[in-house]
Amino acid sequence: MTTSTLHQALAGQTVVILGGSSGIGLETAHQARSADARVILTGRQRERLDRAARDVDAAGTGILDLGRPAEIERFFTGLAGPVDHVLVSGGGPPYAPLRDIDFDEAERVLDEHLLGALRVTRACVGRVRPGGSLIFITGTHARRPGIGLSIAAIAAAALPVITANLALEIAPIRANCLATGFVDTPLSARILGDAIEQRREVLRATLPIRRVVGPSDLAALALHLMTNTAVTGATFDVDGGQQLIPD
Repeated sequence: MTTSTLHQALAGQTVVILGGSSGIGLETAHQARSADARVILTGRQRERLDRAARDVDAAGTGILDLGRPAEIERFFTGLAGPVDHVLVSGGGPPYAPLRDIDFDEAERVLDEHLLGALRVTRACVGRVRPGGSLIFITGTHARRPGIGLSIAAIAAAALPVITANLALEIAPIRANCLATGFVDTPLSARILGDAIEQRREVLRATLPIRRVVGPSDLAALALHLMTNTAVTGATFDVDGGQQLIPD
């Protein structure tokens, strides 16, 4: 789809981005606004959310925690008018070997990532227009086992299955999933700290695309899925070929 066609397809539509105050969510908001869509952002931190909303000229905001069902229902009930598309972004999973797993944190993350997807979807029914879309973001950690990846792998394996089932249940609303490898976001920088530049250098040298995947790569595909009405129940890998590289 050309840029002009995408602009025409999204112009005037309402795009809700859960986890839209930074990273992939914020970049998706930027691209949606560039296509003349109306965007509504949610986040957990008011100051950061307000800054993002000013940055993209958002039509509205909401403080939202996907682990709190009442907040999800209240947010969607409070939206004025129908919604065209919903993107569910947010923080990544914890990475820790078995001996170091914080099970309280793991339970919280899996609840938000998996049951949160179901809560959001149920809240969307009747509020997202027929033919609109719901897009989830997860990782590719289930494809290649590794020490410290257990919680991430559970989430990555389950969400595509959840998405496929939801595509049948909520039709004609469409449901799709983006699965990422390393994405160069502020969250990645916080996790890796001083090792972030070394990680970038390794990926530039080894990925088949010879560059690091960024939020704009995910956002571009998200907008495509919003406008391509033939796609539902699918999971798309956006990892620059990271899975193809031998350990």
